[in-house]
Amino acid sequence: MGKTMKFSRYAKRFDSGSGTVQLMEDLGAARRTRGPVYMLGGGNPAHIPEVQSIFQREMLRIASDSAAFGRMVGDYDVPQGNVEFTTALASLLNRKFGWPLGPENIAITNGSQSSFGLIFNSLAGEFDDGRFRRVLLPITPEYIGYSDVGIYDKPLFEGHRPTIAKLPGGFFKYHIDLDSLTIDDRYGAVCVSRPTNPTGNVVTDAELQELARRCREADVPLVIDGAYGLPFPGIIFTEAQPLWEPNIILCLSLSKLGLPGVRAGIIVARPEFIRLVRNANAINSLAPGRVGPELVAALLEDDSLLDLCNEIIRPYYKRKMEHVVDCVRSIMGDLPVWIHQPEGALFVWLWFENLPITSEQLYQKLKDRGVFILAGHHFYPGLDEDWPHKYQCIRVNYATDIAVVEQGLKIIADTVRESYRAT
Repeated sequence: MGKTMKFSRYAKRFDSGSGTVQLMEDLGAARRTRGPVYMLGGGNPAHIPEVQSIFQREMLRIASDSAAFGRMVGDYDVPQGNVEFTTALASLLNRKFGWPLGPENIAITNGSQSSFGLIFNSLAGEFDDGRFRRVLLPITPEYIGYSDVGIYDKPLFEGHRPTIAKLPGGFFKYHIDLDSLTIDDRYGAVCVSRPTNPTGNVVTDAELQELARRCREADVPLVIDGAYGLPFPGIIFTEAQPLWEPNIILCLSLSKLGLPGVRAGIIVARPEFIRLVRNANAINSLAPGRVGPELVAALLEDDSLLDLCNEIIRPYYKRKMEHVVDCVRSIMGDLPVWIHQPEGALFVWLWFENLPITSEQLYQKLKDRGVFILAGHHFYPGLDEDWPHKYQCIRVNYATDIAVVEQGLKIIADTVRESYRAT
């Protein structure tokens, strides 16, 4: 063996201590674990039979057409992404929401994570005027995958602490603390996910409109991460309206429709930003993948994709969410646990008030018992203050088989009880 390989400062981004790396590694670790495994940590969507049958039908249709199949697997797409898909999506957004969009406003990437890396490093970081601008996250907890995409030594994100409203029935809800929030030219962008991964929080229409107004006035782009939201897959259980305007960059995805394997992210933005995405695609990967867009394009043209979301996907997850909430109440009724009001996405966010161990220690104990969850402290990018609440929460994915979720919740409850009793 030769000497130890030397890595650049850039390589520090890929340190194995990353929460994102831990999340994806756990998916593999769970498969290697002996004994029962309760995989409640990763972000895999459910395999919904009615949904998979529709995508299978579309795949068979394409596969039966030798010319279409040959194009899908044998040709590079254009760097901006599949023209039929971007044209169909622009038409849908015009029809449904009256947004003045054309194909020039839409680009495809190789997954949302690729979208975020490009967006955040293009709008924040080092500028020619010598300033270092950050991405403001106006409400945390926020998506774990944002944390590690920055290419700079300096932190790229600044997180903002939310207010907490305790609600009847053992629920609570995070709100943007607008009174203490200032948006100005210190920031290159503001970003909010809707619904939020990990909490299932849906920023209210009023909060989102106020964010958009302040961003317009400060001339700071607003990034809306709609990977679980509107218009698709529409995993939202409360009243919410989608929003786009020229100062907004809207990120969508095919993953939570049930297609995480095709790695297709979507960016809706001003044409000058879409040209930047096109060029980045060409430089970094020649072109985005075309399997996902080819699979879904026809479903956009006749609105059947939205029907699929409204009639199958959203009701499916809503039923699962309601059952999981009932399970938490019955299994953990003796514990000081609060459930974030579940307004969307695939997760239940549990706050064990005054938990005597950290969420990371709880994660390790549960992992030893075959239960994989995500410790809450990973979801506060840029919020460096020592806030005890950060270490008292966990994220549980309820998209898997309900029997697995129920047994996993029982083991979580037993483990948490032991921790409280030990103090």
